[in-house]
Amino acid sequence: MNIYLASTSPRRRALLRQLGLKPRLLKPAFVEPDAGSLAPEVYALKCAKAKVLSCCHRVRSGLVIGVDTVVALGRSVLGKPADRSDARRMLKLLSGRTHRVVSGVAVLRLPERRMLSGLETTSVGFRHLSSREIEDYILRPEPYDKAGAYAIQGRAKLFVRKVSGCYLNVIGLPVPLLFRILHRSGWRSRSR
Repeated sequence: MNIYLASTSPRRRALLRQLGLKPRLLKPAFVEPDAGSLAPEVYALKCAKAKVLSCCHRVRSGLVIGVDTVVALGRSVLGKPADRSDARRMLKLLSGRTHRVVSGVAVLRLPERRMLSGLETTSVGFRHLSSREIEDYILRPEPYDKAGAYAIQGRAKLFVRKVSGCYLNVIGLPVPLLFRILHRSGWRSRSR
């Protein structure tokens, strides 16, 4: 069964390849809207499904995976920073606090058009960050294509004091959840 990934994320692609999956990449024709008043969980799942649906017309048969990850502080959604000022604002908000990383995962089985989905939430506690640490970090390219303006697998691991839940979710792909959904969609790994 062919697997397609509706994403341009190099991290997601690399994680799947490390697990022995070689998905065909599809660039979603979807622009993430402002979350507005939507709860972070509703927003992440809505975006994951929209990514899948925006490119499923290019697939005849197989499984199309869509994932969307957001950082949530209370009911506020922190997406990818627009610029340096936005990255600074986000990191100041996260400094010394615990936030949630929420990923929506959607898998569409074609040609049946059967959609299965789920959510993963991980709590991440940041230590207090000094203004200098924030300024040094936002001078690097690392925060600009990441929800919440940080990459836990990169230099920002120094900001973290505690992670409760799926670490891979914080990177942007909750692998255990994805594999449960893939199996429910009829996919079987070759090792079985």
